[in-house]
Amino acid sequence: MDNDSKDKMLFQEFIPPTKQEWIDKANVDLKGADFDKRLVWKNLNGINLQPFYTLDDQKELLNNTGINSEEVVNFRRINAKDAKIANQLGIKAVEEGMNGLIFEINSTVSPEQLLNDNALDEVSVSFDIAGESGTFISAYKAYIQSLSLEADRIKGYVNLNVFENYLTKGSLEEGVFDDLASLIKTFEKYPNIKSVAINSTMYQNSGSNQVQEIAYTLNSVVSLIEKLAERGISAKQVFDNLYVILGVSSEYFVEIAKFRVFNSLLANIATKYGIKEINSEMAARTSVWSKSVTDANTNMLRSTTEAMSALLGNVNGIELDPYDHEFKKSNDFSSRIAGNITTILKEESYFGKVANPVDGSYYIEEVSLKLAENALSLFKLIEEDGGFISNIENETIQNQIAEIRLNKIKLLSQRRVAMVGVNKYPNLMESISEEILGSEEVATDTKLLSPQRAGLQIEKIRYNTEHFVTEKGFRPVVEIASYGQLVMRKARAAFAFDYMGVSGFDILEEKSFKDHKEAAAKTSVSNSDIVVICSSDPDYEATGLEYIKKFRAKNPTKILLLAGYPKDIQQAMLEAGLDGFIHMKADIYKTLTEIQQKISQTIKPLEI
Repeated sequence: MDNDSKDKMLFQEFIPPTKQEWIDKANVDLKGADFDKRLVWKNLNGINLQPFYTLDDQKELLNNTGINSEEVVNFRRINAKDAKIANQLGIKAVEEGMNGLIFEINSTVSPEQLLNDNALDEVSVSFDIAGESGTFISAYKAYIQSLSLEADRIKGYVNLNVFENYLTKGSLEEGVFDDLASLIKTFEKYPNIKSVAINSTMYQNSGSNQVQEIAYTLNSVVSLIEKLAERGISAKQVFDNLYVILGVSSEYFVEIAKFRVFNSLLANIATKYGIKEINSEMAARTSVWSKSVTDANTNMLRSTTEAMSALLGNVNGIELDPYDHEFKKSNDFSSRIAGNITTILKEESYFGKVANPVDGSYYIEEVSLKLAENALSLFKLIEEDGGFISNIENETIQNQIAEIRLNKIKLLSQRRVAMVGVNKYPNLMESISEEILGSEEVATDTKLLSPQRAGLQIEKIRYNTEHFVTEKGFRPVVEIASYGQLVMRKARAAFAFDYMGVSGFDILEEKSFKDHKEAAAKTSVSNSDIVVICSSDPDYEATGLEYIKKFRAKNPTKILLLAGYPKDIQQAMLEAGLDGFIHMKADIYKTLTEIQQKISQTIKPLEI
């Protein structure tokens, strides 16, 4: 008898549990708590994701989700204002292992000088063009013709930023579609130079969810097909020249699904035009939305998971911004690190060396199916309502994104979504300047999308503190005072340390007192500016009011907070002189901003 037969006999007596049996067991362990509220993840794409999957969850899989390949282009972006310097940076990037270059063309520059000594048959060269493009494009074509290379060996894309300019600057002129049509004809003999680039990163960077990002990008593709058809360009030509750049953020599995879904729906839309096969490509660029200027080194970790999502989502190219991109001009080190992330994932973690490794994963397939359903539904609604441009003009798309953005910011402010170094686990050893924290302002024009960091509002708290330090000459000190039941006071002290640390105040180590009387007596006369009481709810009910009264008798102005939210006595505590509560449901932006305002009112400026 072979081993397989023995194994089958061994497990015959065990009956596989059904999904309902697993749910029943979970309900027992939850002790009456609601299964859906505690274990089912509800995200802002309108998708409810289960905590586990079984054979009962097998469903039909999406088609045309892309092909995972080790030929992924690892891009580095270079400003081409000075062609000589840009050329040197490009050569250095290739020496460091990059196989893709993106040159930002903002002025008159010579393609020959820009690309001298670069092997165009080995490196994918792309151009992000602002302003007039005709002169540069003509010169670039003449240059590549002079190289006598086979046409299919030259790769890259040309991005005229048609819809990016429209959505972020309000600029859309019909002439740009003439330029696109001309571009397609210019490179029609170069199958791997993609001349219809759509940069959709502004959706995610303005706070959209993945459903919106997919749907609006597809709407913009349809809009381009219609505009270019008027100029003699067929739908087949558009699809074959299409290069889509999507943002990639930190929702790891949902981002993997997003790229797979986009490929699938794009192929689905192509069939509606009678096109069975397309040669479009898709790239990912790391998100501005998910980055921070506080504890900026964590951006490297975010970029790593984002790169993983993109690679597993079957992208053709990936661009990682340096971790310090958000607050200063990146240096050689940060640029090299950004490039190395993708290289390590490809060469050492074997991403791209396994064919479509996520296919068949119940969880990812479930996310993909639901994303596809919701994105297709939204896409159809926009088309039925007049199409992409019409819905930009009446601000429908901007308003839909704004609604999701506000929800995301609210979740961060309530700390229901953790962002390391921003609203949780702050780096208390970090020194960061007022100028960096206050360097970005969000545009107020509702017709425009405004790319921004998700934590911008919470970073404003830190800015206020640094401004206070500049104005007053010292940093406010927080004292954590604990007494009573050991386990609970320790837990609340740890919570208070983390919560108050977001402010940028000087947080002292926890001080434990034998009882509330000693705590009140000593903390009321200490050198701290803020005191946080930490104990258990029973201790608060028994001695909390007395603590506050004794404290206020000696110090009527120092800010006094309590970690927790004892419902029965909270009003009495406030009336006795407590300034407020910090707890799991307390909005961190609102709470800390109010504390900062109280400190400014109670502490006078330095007199010189």
